[in-house]
Amino acid sequence: MEPISHTPDNRLEWNESYYLAFYNKEHSLGGVSRIGFKPNKQEGMSFLFFFLPDGSAAVYHQDEEIIDFSKLPPVGEVAHICQSDQKWNYTYQGKMVFMKNPEDLPKIREGSKLLLLSKVIRKKLFKQQVKMNLTFEPINDVYEYSEFMTPESLEIGKKAGDKHWEQIAIVSGDIQFGSTKYLIKDTIGQRDHTYGVRDWTGVGNWLYYVIWFNKNLAINPAAIVVDDGRLSTGGFLFKDGKNIPLKTIRILDQQFREDGVFPISSELEIIDFTGDIHNLKAHVGPIIPVPFQDNEGNKSILIQSFGNFELDGIKGGYGTFETLRKV
Repeated sequence: MEPISHTPDNRLEWNESYYLAFYNKEHSLGGVSRIGFKPNKQEGMSFLFFFLPDGSAAVYHQDEEIIDFSKLPPVGEVAHICQSDQKWNYTYQGKMVFMKNPEDLPKIREGSKLLLLSKVIRKKLFKQQVKMNLTFEPINDVYEYSEFMTPESLEIGKKAGDKHWEQIAIVSGDIQFGSTKYLIKDTIGQRDHTYGVRDWTGVGNWLYYVIWFNKNLAINPAAIVVDDGRLSTGGFLFKDGKNIPLKTIRILDQQFREDGVFPISSELEIIDFTGDIHNLKAHVGPIIPVPFQDNEGNKSILIQSFGNFELDGIKGGYGTFETLRKV
């Protein structure tokens, strides 16, 4: 397994982050969680999003001062705990905001107290106690992106991080919303570990999919598209116990709503390092939009979603459908 924490360089925005995604098909329940640290600013942040069976969502976000991040401390109520046997433990206990329409998140974050009050009165927004305790047991070797990326892809990708690890696992445990408890078992999930500068508003537009078909087939393509049309690409195909690097990704089609931000679907041509050519079709599911704005007023929207996927005619793929778009 890769080293869990690294010594930062002198860039103020240097960041080390840890991400988890999982989806339980039995309960139609998905979750994504991220904790990140900026040691040169003594900052930590976390978020936890649940995509609930009825199409609503539960959201949590926290920023706080972190002095020592070397032992991967919790941020707020979210903890990502690395154990000595390569397993991970993910926990949360506290209140979360439940939203009937999670696409309202940017409006609520930027809106007035009156808007917030109206949502509460109409019962489109409420808080409830949540408890999560999940175990992550890997089923593949850790895959590191940069080893198989071209020099141009590495240069373009610097605004998204210097190193990037991925690992697939079986996730188990339980999640409780109020008095309702869900037993999580035989659930596929994936973790992401990245360090470097993450420029949410300056990196360009990106897509990042974490897709599972079963315990023997998964694919994780990622691409950054800069303003002049060049791409930084990376990722891997997991097939029959082996990680196969992705050599090139070509975006055949991307469909967005009229706003040009919220995705609808995409189609990719992917060539792996064995020379095999793959066709991947993706359709987005319920969306949680996460807005970002830098000190100069530049804005972007990170889309978190779980979608449906088809690989080389094989249907039934599921997993995260993530895009970042400048606005």
